[in-house]
Amino acid sequence: MPKKDRKRLQVVISDEQDALLTRTAYELSSPERLISKSEVVRLAIEKIARELGEGENMEEYRAILDQTEPADDS
Repeated sequence: MPKKDRKRLQVVISDEQDALLTRTAYELSSPERLISKSEVVRLAIEKIARELGEGENMEEYRAILDQTEPADDS
C-alpha cells in the first residue's frame, strides 16, 4: 500500500512551546495508544481551522498571536 502524500513543515518553537506539546501529547496518550507531538500539531491545526470557519475564538487567537514573537517565514 503506498504511503499518503504529506507535506512537511519545519517551524521554530520555543522551549516552552515544546514543553506544552510534550505535555499535551502525554495527556492525550493512553496505554493503548501513544500520541506524538506531530499528531498534537495536526489536531490543533484542524481545531483552529474549524473554529475560525465557524467564526469562533478569532479575537482570542489574534490576541495570542499578538503576544508572541513575529514569525520568521523567510
